[in-house]
Parts: sequence; structure tokens; C-alpha cells
Amino acid sequence: MTEAGGVLHCVHFRIHGQVQGVFYRASAREAAGRLGLTGWVRNCPDGDVELVACGTLAQLEVLEDWLWQGPPAAHVTSVRRREAPLQSFIGFEILR
Repeated sequence: MTEAGGVLHCVHFRIHGQVQGVFYRASAREAAGRLGLTGWVRNCPDGDVELVACGTLAQLEVLEDWLWQGPPAAHVTSVRRREAPLQSFIGFEILR
């Protein structure tokens, strides 16, 4: 699969730190949308946030940089990244 700008990839991110209750999911959805990524983001029961994003490697690298910052009230202590199977999403959504 290709898209203008390169081959599509999907990546699973797990974000740890003060990332719940600080608008992290909504901000991540906005960041992903601005980058033209598709996928989803959700809170985990252990306090982490997880996210699957699909796009070009360049888009995913910019998103990963953003994930380390997050919204102003977030305090991110780690971002784990692993390749995910190629999936097809329409837009980028927050899962409950």
C-alpha cells in the first residue's frame, strides 16, 4: 500500500506518565488529524494511553515527537513504539 509521500505503516504506541485527565486523547486525535494519520487512541486501565496510527514513516515520526510532549498538563515519562499490522481506518477516533 502506498500513499502520496511513501509506503503506509501502522504503529502501536503506549504512553506512560501523567496522561489521563489532561486531554491527552483529544489532543492526540487533533495532532494525528493535522498530520493526516488514521487510527485510534484510548485510555488503559493502568493509567497509560495507547494509540494505533497509520501513515507514512515521516508522519509517524512527527507524531511520536508530539507524543513525548502531549498537551500542556501532561507529563510523559515513556513512549513505547512497536510495529502493528497494516490496518485500514477512516479518520482518527477516540475509543472509550
